[in-house]
This record gives sequence, C-alpha cells and structure tokens, in this order.
Amino acid sequence: MIACLDRFVPDTESETATDDLPKLPTGDLTLAGRDFGGIRRTTPKAVVRPSSSADVAAILRHASHSPTLTVAARGNGHSINGQAMADGGVVLDMSSLSDHRPMEFSDGFLEVSGGTLWEDVLVRCVAEQGKAPRSWTDYLGLTVGGTLSNAGVSGQTFRYGPQTNNVSELEIVTVSGDTVLCSETQNADLFFASLGGLGQFGVITRARIPLQPAPDMVRWIRVVYSEFEVYAKDAEFLVTRGDDDSFDYIEGFAFVNGNDPVNGWPSVPMGPGQVFDPDRIPTGCGPVLYCLEVALHYVNDEATASVHRRVQEKLKHLKYCKGLEFTTDVKYEEFLKRVKKAEKEAKESGIWDAPHPWLNLFVSKADIVDFDLNVFKKILKDGIGGPMLVYPLIKSMWDSRTSVVLPEGEIFYLVALLRFNRPFPDGPPVEDLIAQNKEIIDCCETNGYDFKMYLPSYDSEEKWKRHFGDQWSRFVERKARYDPTAVLAPGQGIFSRTHQPNL
Repeated sequence: MIACLDRFVPDTESETATDDLPKLPTGDLTLAGRDFGGIRRTTPKAVVRPSSSADVAAILRHASHSPTLTVAARGNGHSINGQAMADGGVVLDMSSLSDHRPMEFSDGFLEVSGGTLWEDVLVRCVAEQGKAPRSWTDYLGLTVGGTLSNAGVSGQTFRYGPQTNNVSELEIVTVSGDTVLCSETQNADLFFASLGGLGQFGVITRARIPLQPAPDMVRWIRVVYSEFEVYAKDAEFLVTRGDDDSFDYIEGFAFVNGNDPVNGWPSVPMGPGQVFDPDRIPTGCGPVLYCLEVALHYVNDEATASVHRRVQEKLKHLKYCKGLEFTTDVKYEEFLKRVKKAEKEAKESGIWDAPHPWLNLFVSKADIVDFDLNVFKKILKDGIGGPMLVYPLIKSMWDSRTSVVLPEGEIFYLVALLRFNRPFPDGPPVEDLIAQNKEIIDCCETNGYDFKMYLPSYDSEEKWKRHFGDQWSRFVERKARYDPTAVLAPGQGIFSRTHQPNL
C-alpha cells in the first residue's frame, strides 16, 4: 500500500511541509489533467491511488490543514468540462479502490467500492447472483461514485428513479478525515447532500446497492415518428403507465430526416437485414424525425408467442409510422452494454480521443415542444455527429432531499447531445461545437424555458445560483457544514478556497 509521493511539490509560501505528506502510490499526471470532454487541460501536483478509505482520509486531512490545496476524486475520467480535475491540487484515482476492496453480496444487496465500473458490477451480479441493480446509465464505463455524485440516468429511470434513488447506504470520507457511514436513517443529511452533490461534500468510497432478479433476454424495439407532439404524447403515455402496462426501458432520440449514415435514417435500424424505408415517412415532414426506443425483459423459458403478445399489447396504443418498426432480441447483459460496441468502434477510428463537447439538459414538459421547434428543427437540423436523446422522466421518482435540481412539473425531458465528431480538420472545430452549445443555452434563456443543465458547468457564481434556484442556500449551507474551506472538487467551479459564496 505504501509507496512514495515524489511528484508532490507544495507551494513554498503556504503548504505544509513535505515530510507530513501521506506516502501513497502515485498515478499519471498527464492523464489526470484531461478528461473525456477533451476541452480543458490542467496540471495537478499529484495523482494518488488510494487502496482504502484510510488512504483517502489521509490525503483529505492533509489538504484541510493547507490554505490552498484542493482535492478531486476522479473515476474513469468521463467528465466533459474538467469537473474531476484539480489544477495544482491532488487527484484521487478512485479506480485503485476496486483493486483492494472487492464486491460483496449480502441479503439482496451489493457492497461495492466507489471506484468500481458499472460494467464490472453488471458482470459480477448477473454471473454470481442472477441479479442486477434496478437503475443504470447508458454507458457502463463509469464509476459507481461518479454517477452517484451526479444522478445516473437511463431508460429505467422513469420506473425506478435515477441511480441516486437506488442506493441504500454510502461510506463517505469527509474533509476532516472522518469515514462516515450514512443512509436515509443514519447521517442522513450527508447521505442526501452527497447524492447528486457533484463531489462537493465528501468522497464516496463505498456504496450499498439493492439488487433484483435479472432477466435472461431483452426484446429491443424502435419505432419512428414524424411529428414531435405525437412522439412526446406516446412516450409520456408509456412512462406514466403501471409496471405491467409499460416496457422495462424507455428512451428516445431525434434524428435527421435524410440518408446521412451517422445522423439520419441509417442510424435507426438495429441489425443485419433491417432497412429504413423512407417511403413510409408521411409527406411534408420537417428536417427532423423521432425514434421511440423501448425494451421488454423476459426469461428463457417464456414462449416466443407470449413475448410477442406482451409487446403488441403495449404497442397497440402508439401512433408511430407503420412499417418503421425495428426489433431484435439480445441477452440482458448485451443490451446493457450496447454502448460498448460504439466505444470500440470510436477508439479504432480515433473519435474516442477527440474532444466531446456534450450538452445534457433537463427541460420541462411545458417547454419541450417549443424547444423542439427552436433547437432540434433549427439549430440542430443537420445533426451533431452522434445521438440526440430526448425522452420524458417522472419527477416524483426523484428524491428531493438529494442535491440534484430539476425543472418544475411532474414530467420533464432529458435532452442529451452526444457528439462523436472526428478531430479537426476531418471534423468541425471544437470551438464551433462549443459555440453551438452556447447558442442552445442562449435560446433556452431567451425564450424563458424552464431547464436545468445535467452534469452542469458554469463560469460564475451568479450562474450557479440560477442553476440551483431556491436550493442554492441549502447547497451552500451543506458546503459550509462538510467542506467549509472548499477543498473538494475544484473542477466544478462552484466554490473556491479564497472566496465565500453569497446566499
């Protein structure tokens, strides 16, 4: 466990003597100074690979006695705007925890380190227990602690809530160096503060996650719509139905009404032999179409006719374009790891290492039709070089005691613009993509849309106050309680060690 921290060089005028630094294994400074977004670059003073919560506590305790040192917990580096970076500070490489703290199963729950990848959770749970967590993310190459610090959203969220609603206990290391077990009934304020807390209140080193029986197979279905209002009505119908009357997974996306292989019709079919027939599209359609993506779980011994009957019963009320239905059957694990194939292809082509200025929003139902008109049909009518997700979620499935902020109203929409462009000059300059994101945000603000940025990134306290709205004072009070000197998560840009925010 003990190695050395030779790369750590303290500020001569302010930092504690190097003799007092914890001696722990180190990591790659260059890697920790960038992330998946590829937009920002920083230079941390040290990267530490902890093997236990005690190691994390030692680093945080040291930082808390320094007037300037900051610490960021980094999972798999999938942040977009430097949220897991610590320029001039210490980065905790949380992946090392999973090497020393194996998963454990007990009484229908999984005990797992905060640095474990969800894809590893899936494989172990299904193989050893025949069970799985209830709520997932689309991409499973993310860490448990990382998604719990944001929300964790996917096609199961309408039914079970985000991943922050599907954890029963956390182990959190605070800036004071205390290792705290917390849950809804024990140290509850820290528990709820940390869920969706953007890493501001402590470092999640372990989580206890409830499991349920895992299905064997998934019937995976896509159906196409020509009008957004019809698409939204059907999607909202499905997410508000009871468990027996709806699907097990519901998402959807907008795509270009054209033959663009990345952004258009060819992006919809799912398997060999499936072809998108544009003659099935009603005449007079706009530049963008919509695809509702659903899935039904089943077990191996269920008859094919039974699965078909259940699917048709749920589809019969929907008003999609007939003849534009696409179906395939895949194993449960394969379905949940569906983005892994895209990752492999993107790495082989070099796109994975290109900048990814993604934009994720929660938009209220009251504004989503106008958003479609101004954003999808105008700003993004030519596509973005990747998926443009848009599907409804249910607010009552989100616990308001967490730090996540949402638009008003029972139904709101996730909008996720997941760009996979080739590096410039083969693809557009990243500055143009960032400018397009700004144009979308400006459009939302100018039109007075009720929206929140998911995985937020702002450059001023005023914008953060507007983001949190009436929850800002609670967020600031929690920060003062658990990290009063703003040691943690400096890359989020919410608090600084030299400035106290206004309530």
